[in-house]
Formats: sequence, structure tokens, C-alpha cells
Amino acid sequence: MREKTVSAKRKAYIGLMRALMAAASVLTCALVLFLIIYVLCKGLPNISWELLSTKPSYLSDTIGILPDIMNTIYIVITTIAIVLPLGVGAAIYLTEYAGSKKVVGVIEYAAETLSGIPSIIYGLVGMLFFCGFLGMKTSLLAGSLTLVIMNLPTVMRTTQESLKTVPQSYREGAFGLGAGKWRVVRTVVLPGCVDGIITGCILSVGRILGETAALLYTAGFAHALYGFIDGLGNAGATLTVALYVYAKEQGEFDVAFAIASILMLLALIINLAASLVGKHFNNRRKA
Repeated sequence: MREKTVSAKRKAYIGLMRALMAAASVLTCALVLFLIIYVLCKGLPNISWELLSTKPSYLSDTIGILPDIMNTIYIVITTIAIVLPLGVGAAIYLTEYAGSKKVVGVIEYAAETLSGIPSIIYGLVGMLFFCGFLGMKTSLLAGSLTLVIMNLPTVMRTTQESLKTVPQSYREGAFGLGAGKWRVVRTVVLPGCVDGIITGCILSVGRILGETAALLYTAGFAHALYGFIDGLGNAGATLTVALYVYAKEQGEFDVAFAIASILMLLALIINLAASLVGKHFNNRRKA
């Protein structure tokens, strides 16, 4: 009789937990769908070719986000070009070369700590160090270097975890054939974990596109159109910073929602690309 009572209580507990998990899943999906649909419905009707292909003109009272789009592209290219070699190189050293586990543990702990620091603190430090101490002033280059520090833990950790998935037998086989350490890393290990590197790069692009607080302090919010080289040395607003300026400072909510819908579509494309890359390399490994 007692066993039947315990069994009934256990079944009731399992049923309750299943119901709670289902409710949580439904609520999460509903919130995501509501956010996507609401932003796209408010923003897509306000997107026009004139908005995307012109720069703001206070004389003719026109609004364009072409400088913000170009500034976003400049910052993404510069940040990825710097953070990718640093992050991948650090991950290779920690996984393949570092002999002291204490050193590896300290570096991994520092990376995890960096990934949890609020972005506003990165912006403050970037403003004081890059803009002030190094004399870069408020510029896209200072913003890019600040984003490098922010995204370095992401690239390093994803690459490091991907390096650990390469079987040790691959390394031993290459060593048995007479290959050196760097040759093994370059020809055996890295090709086996390229999916992790690409995934970390895509995730970093997503974080760069969505960053605002750090760039307000370091890159500024000028809507000026420059070339790539000149743009890095001048202040400029990215799409997220422009969204903040148009919504908070100027009250142009139609433009703000248009920018928000563009960012939403970019985020969806980036997440889809990360999923497709992961599936592609998993299928290639199985084949």
C-alpha cells in the first residue's frame, strides 16, 4: 500500500514538472515570437531605399542611415581581423603548448571573468585607455579595440573547446609519421576544429552588431560618412548607437524601429548561419 502511495506521488510530481517545463517553453517561444513580430511590423514599413542609401542632412531635413551602416561594417571588419588571430592563437597555446595546468587555469578563469563584465565598464575603460591614454580620441578604432577585449573570451573559449574535441589519436598518428608540433597543429588539429572557430567568429559578429554602451563612450555617435581608413580615425555611430540616438535624443521612433528591424533580421541571419555551419561540418565529419 505504501509503495503504491509513493508511486502515485512520484507520478504526480513528474507530471507537475512536465507541465511546468512545457509552460516555460511555451512562454519563452511566445515572448520571442511577439518581440520579432512586433519589431518587424513596426519597422519594415519604414524602411526605404532613401533611408538606406543617404546620409542625414539637416538642411533638407532628411534622415539616412548609410553612414551608420558603413560604420557598423568598418567596426565588424576591424574587430574580427584583430580578435580572430588573438583568440585562436591563445586557444592553441592553452590547448596544445601550455605545460602548466595552473597557468591554463588562471587564463581560463580570467577569460570567464571578462565575459561576465558589463559592457558599460568596457566602455569606460576603453574611453580612459584608448581614447585618453593612447590619444585615439573618440573614434571607430578605439571602439573596435574595446570590442576586441569584449569578444576575445568568446572566440578563445569556443576555439579551445573545439580543439579538445579533436581525438588525441590524430595527433599521435601525425607524430608517429615524423611531423613536428606546429605541423600537426596546422594540418591535423585546426582542420578538425574549424567549425568551432567559425562559430565563435559568427557569435562575435552578433555581439558586435548588438553592442551599444561600450561604443557610446569610445566610438561616439556622429552620422558622418567616411572611407574605411579615414573612418577608423573619426567618430561614428553604428546601427545600435544610431537607434539609441534617434529614439532617445531625437524622438524619431519610425527610424528607430526601422533600424531595430534591420538589426533583428541580421541577428536571425547570424544565428541561422551559425546553425548551418555547425550542421555542415558535423555532416562532413560523419561522412
